[in-house]
Amino acid sequence: MAAVLLLVAGCSGAAEHSTPGGGTRGAASSQAAPVPSRSAAGRSGAAATTTRAPSTRPGPSEGPATARWQPRPGVGWQWQLSGTVDTSVDVPVYDIDGFENSAGVVAGLHRAGRKVICYVNAGAYESFRPDAARYPKALLGRGDGWDGERWLDIRRLGQLRPLLAARFDMCRTKGFDAVEPDLLDGYANDTGFPLTAGQQLAFNRMVAALAHQRGLAVGLKNDLDQVPALVGDFDFSVDEQCAQYEECDALTPFIAAGKAVFHAEYELTTSQFCPQSRRLRLSSIRKHLSLDAWREAC
Repeated sequence: MAAVLLLVAGCSGAAEHSTPGGGTRGAASSQAAPVPSRSAAGRSGAAATTTRAPSTRPGPSEGPATARWQPRPGVGWQWQLSGTVDTSVDVPVYDIDGFENSAGVVAGLHRAGRKVICYVNAGAYESFRPDAARYPKALLGRGDGWDGERWLDIRRLGQLRPLLAARFDMCRTKGFDAVEPDLLDGYANDTGFPLTAGQQLAFNRMVAALAHQRGLAVGLKNDLDQVPALVGDFDFSVDEQCAQYEECDALTPFIAAGKAVFHAEYELTTSQFCPQSRRLRLSSIRKHLSLDAWREAC
């Protein structure tokens, strides 16, 4: 799905949604036009610091590990995956689509004091992306519920590594601070492949290492059952609808580790999830399912 992620200041919650294929996603590939934000939250007081990337040895085409950004619990964010990015939202973090936004958009957000996350799909093939022809047919599984998308055979790390490395290189070249790799929970969905939890862990850790080797922070998207095993490999979490499905407590290992949880709800009202979000120190917002510019913060 073509999507733009925009992280914004303020604590707010977002309801998780299930795709027709059983997974959870940010936005559909056909998006509605953005609508003005009804809730321009102020900057969060939560600090974001920079940490030193681990000493994971880079591959032949990868640069040395460098310092990377570490978002802290409670930092405000905006998540925008469709339409022209509304850069007027006064929050510290934007999460936007890596393919659909230029280096100029990222630079403009940096000049305004924002950190910017690069949305890319890691676990599914997208027929509408410019690199679609690089994905071998043998890697493609069943549809994931979104037009033009199919689950990937994440067991084939050797084939997927250069494809994802190229996407992360794009994020780094455009100046992004972090990457949000989508669909990191294929093993829990009907992908067409007999994936195991262990194979998912191996794939997710490869994704995290590729980001870190490029000096990019990286977020774990959903995959709540594997949070305890992966919290040390990822710098933050991005979650949909944990309040609606009564799963937010599963994200607390990130908070305990001093790492942000960027959370969105689609169906619940802020009065239904914000009290819990504040208690758990989640960065929660309410969004339209299309992930346009509109947001409602806690």
